[in-house]
Amino acid sequence: MTGDVDAIGPLPTLAKVQRREKTQAAGSLLVAIAAVAFSTAGLFTRLISVDVWTMLFWRGLFGGLLILAYIAWRERAGTGAAFTVIGRSGLAITSCSTVATICFITALRETTVADVTVVYATAPFIAAGIAWAWTRERPRRMTLAASALALVGVVVMCGATRSAGHVLGDLLSLGMTVLMALMMVVIRKNRHISMLPAACLSAFACAIVVLPLSHPAEVTAANLTLLGLFGTTQFGLGLLLLTAGSRRISATRASLLANLELPFAPLWVWLAFSEVPDQSTYIGGGIVCAAVLLDLVVDQMRSHQSAGSLTH
Repeated sequence: MTGDVDAIGPLPTLAKVQRREKTQAAGSLLVAIAAVAFSTAGLFTRLISVDVWTMLFWRGLFGGLLILAYIAWRERAGTGAAFTVIGRSGLAITSCSTVATICFITALRETTVADVTVVYATAPFIAAGIAWAWTRERPRRMTLAASALALVGVVVMCGATRSAGHVLGDLLSLGMTVLMALMMVVIRKNRHISMLPAACLSAFACAIVVLPLSHPAEVTAANLTLLGLFGTTQFGLGLLLLTAGSRRISATRASLLANLELPFAPLWVWLAFSEVPDQSTYIGGGIVCAAVLLDLVVDQMRSHQSAGSLTH
């Protein structure tokens, strides 16, 4: 009898480990797909011939409608309650996402894309610092090492085109990065609550903020169709998956996975417009992808070892 008890005793712990593995794997997949969705921004901005503020208005509106439709489909009669339950944390997420978007767009007007990209690649380290200081969640050393390797890849991709003397743009980029990292930490800290309503509100808030500068009534039918795809597939789907996935994994890993947007972005432009990226883009993009893959593989091996030790 004692042998039987010893044999089945670890099973609840093993089941817990397996559930955690599945949750983290699902979260990593969701954030990775979100990064791929976000990476199509360059493609859509090349295809759509409207001013940036009008583009952002329709992008936010269509993105918010997509997330709202998903929430209504999932919650049905509880849709209203889903928005009220997010509380102050949800409003903080909404604010972070909205202000980060404004900082991002303004930064692109004040400095180069390369500068913004390199600064944003530091997000995993900022997220790790905020998470440790606030929630005492320690990031895995392998994730930090992979984040450092990914940063090297981003510098390789963009280093040749970086410029100096754009202090305001760099500060705005840093502000955006801190806000995005903070948003992921808040989502993770409140992982028992779905923060999709907060993502929905932030999308609508972005549209409202840029409305005075936009000209939504002047958009042609062809551009409106593309704007609908832009808002739903790039922004709405990306924000939905990022929010859903970030609650399942650490903010550090979510920020690392978000860097996958960088090597994928030139891929879509190459496929659509036959613009061949330079060699540094290939090398740097490969380093970023390798860093993400290395972190996931090592974590998977560690999880299997932990599960295996519980069965013996």
